[in-house]
Amino acid sequence: MASEMSSPILDAVQCPVCLIDFTPGTINRHLDVCLLKSVADSSPSTTEESEPPLKKYRINATAEAEPPSTTASSPSSVAGAASSVFSLFQTNKSKLLAPGERNGFLSSKQSPVNKGVKRNLLGEAEPGPAASTEGMKSPGLNGHALKTSTDLSPRTLLTSNKPLAEILRPNTLEEYFGQSKVVGQQTLLRSLLDSQDIPSLILWGPPGCGKTTLAHIIASSSKKKGTARFVSLSATSTSTNEVREVIKQAQNELRLCKRRTILFIDEIHRFNKSQQDTFLPHVECGTLTLIGATTENPSFQVNAALLSRCRVLVLEKLSVEAMGSILDRAVATLGIKVLGQDQSIPKEQHQSDEPKIFIEQKALDTVAYLCDGDARAGLNSLQLAVQAQLSSARPDPSGQGGSQEILVKEDHIKEGLQRSHILYDRAGEEHYNCISALHKSMRGSDENAALYWLGRMLEGGEDPLYVARRLVRFASEDVGMADSAALPQAVSAFQACHFIGMPECEVIMAQCVIYLARAPKSVDVYKAYANVKACLRNHKGPLPSVPLHLRNAPTRLMKQLGYAKGYKYNPSFSGPVEQKYLPDELQGINFFTWTPSDL
Repeated sequence: MASEMSSPILDAVQCPVCLIDFTPGTINRHLDVCLLKSVADSSPSTTEESEPPLKKYRINATAEAEPPSTTASSPSSVAGAASSVFSLFQTNKSKLLAPGERNGFLSSKQSPVNKGVKRNLLGEAEPGPAASTEGMKSPGLNGHALKTSTDLSPRTLLTSNKPLAEILRPNTLEEYFGQSKVVGQQTLLRSLLDSQDIPSLILWGPPGCGKTTLAHIIASSSKKKGTARFVSLSATSTSTNEVREVIKQAQNELRLCKRRTILFIDEIHRFNKSQQDTFLPHVECGTLTLIGATTENPSFQVNAALLSRCRVLVLEKLSVEAMGSILDRAVATLGIKVLGQDQSIPKEQHQSDEPKIFIEQKALDTVAYLCDGDARAGLNSLQLAVQAQLSSARPDPSGQGGSQEILVKEDHIKEGLQRSHILYDRAGEEHYNCISALHKSMRGSDENAALYWLGRMLEGGEDPLYVARRLVRFASEDVGMADSAALPQAVSAFQACHFIGMPECEVIMAQCVIYLARAPKSVDVYKAYANVKACLRNHKGPLPSVPLHLRNAPTRLMKQLGYAKGYKYNPSFSGPVEQKYLPDELQGINFFTWTPSDL
């Protein structure tokens, strides 16, 4: 009897949809009916299309830990379990799983995540939290889903953890200001972007000129049209293995999906020559479209082989007018009113408890001038000044005064910036540009320009001893014999800088620069010695021997060999002495007038 009772239980098979036990002979027929019924129950009816879909639950680890109950389970729980289990059989999982479930499904199954790109269930690249794509809501601040940053209040935007320059990063070329020479309407790059035929690029420009923003605009355009996959990496934190992994993904993407991969490398000059060589074959064959951004001269910092495969775009420092347009867009997005401009305020803003923020036009002009063409520095300085005023504003204790009014003045901007942002890199191209400008200004006897370039270097943090050494060189190269006191003046300036240092030595440097700029110029010494070097390099055959009468004869043997024989000691003669001092092959040459073509 006991065996008869246990037999059905041992032979029973549980349905994975409705969790009811069936015999092995009937389970297949039941599964066909049960699965079709689940599909019919999960599809929305035509009368309920306007209602939000019911939340589908998935059997998670907590539910699996509980003992299943086949007798007391409610219809809703059975249907939920059925739909969740049945969804595992479907190919299009993103339609049956809610967004929250897809995130949970991804987190529960820890598959290898490729660094530098985030993928969904279908294997497609998804934008990170900072990116925004059309038709997809990005997670906003405080956990709210937002389409754009403009849906947030100004106070929330200004007090967020992200810099304002990152929040307001343009997504289209219409919002991209200041680089009309590169991406203007009639430029080559603009036509290539419109046709989605993007070549490999090296974006070279100073900080804050829009290199990264231009790369993100290209990425946004490619994502909308689905023509390419975009991967962003930074050379400061990326290893060669990570780059090889991205290249492997690009090869698979091109082979399986016929879709190109655009790889953006920020600060590409941080990669050494061997790391840059990793890109060569893949850029050559078209597997990757490389976009590199650098603040250093690509001629010195980028491999020549890689440089020949890319087009170099030079982005200029943003002008004051371009900075004004960027700041106007920022204040309009943040809802900040500029004093002196007649702007209508929406009714909802009148009724809001958010403080009304005003800014002086002079304050915006100050940001545009002092940020030195750096949009990132300008926007972040504006954010800092407004944040400071928001923090210092105290709400009305009575609660009947309405919304507060906050005014950002020019003094607040200057306090945030402290001083003018001077673009100068002691180890970069600007170092050589400024010292060249100083040298040529003194050569042209323009003392005002020479003082400006001297101040540009010293205020930018240049080593004064480096500048002093260049002044010593200038004293002989460009002044020379025209003013024999120029060299002692430059040497004295170098010694004074070495003794007292900055900032006390700045006036000594200025005195020397003015003296050299005003001094008469002569390059006879420089040209004559340059001709000597050219003569030695261009001489054919072995160099001529030193004449015997000019040689030193310290020993008896050397005297017996004829050394110093016939030499005329000049102090022993009252007048000029006729004597040959050059080898016979060079007799009659005048290095002050000689040219290499005379050989």
